Amino acid sequence: MSAAFSTPPRKRFTRSEVDQMGRAGLFAGQRFELIDGDLIDKMGQNPPHATAIRLCTRELNKIFGDDLVQGQLPIEAGIADREQSLPEPDLAVLMKDKPEFKRRHPNGDELRLVVEVSDTTVRYDSTSKRDLYARAGVPEYWVLDLNARRVLVHRELDPQKCEFISIQSYGETETVSGIAVSSILP
Repeated sequence: MSAAFSTPPRKRFTRSEVDQMGRAGLFAGQRFELIDGDLIDKMGQNPPHATAIRLCTRELNKIFGDDLVQGQLPIEAGIADREQSLPEPDLAVLMKDKPEFKRRHPNGDELRLVVEVSDTTVRYDSTSKRDLYARAGVPEYWVLDLNARRVLVHRELDPQKCEFISIQSYGETETVSGIAVSSILP
């Protein structure tokens, strides 16, 4: 006789539920992001991860200016994902700084670029996060893979399929969008 194994049901949270719990003080001192109803722990950053964010911020600021580059701040998910997700990419570059961003988070199609720095989450960032950003309308998405010392660049968003058509890997001896990959790797 074989036993049937199944995954127990999980409680998926909505943004409003997470906001209520936060106002009640349940998450004091904790950092997380809401992705597909799951609270994802934003673990403390090890030195290579933190260094990569700092290096990438410096290079993006040279190109786009300090006012358009934001670090570890929320962006709006696509409409279908919005109630279950509030991603906080490591870096995002705004198309322009709009006055209404004082009242709301930028939408994906109001960004030029989103960057996730990955040392332990490359697979997740290259699949689940990639798909979430594509559905949000982010036109370009980079995964800075610290272990493989490369940048995975996702471009050419197909708005009908909500997926990136072009995915290219750039090694540390190459340049992507005018940035030497070696200059953003720790």
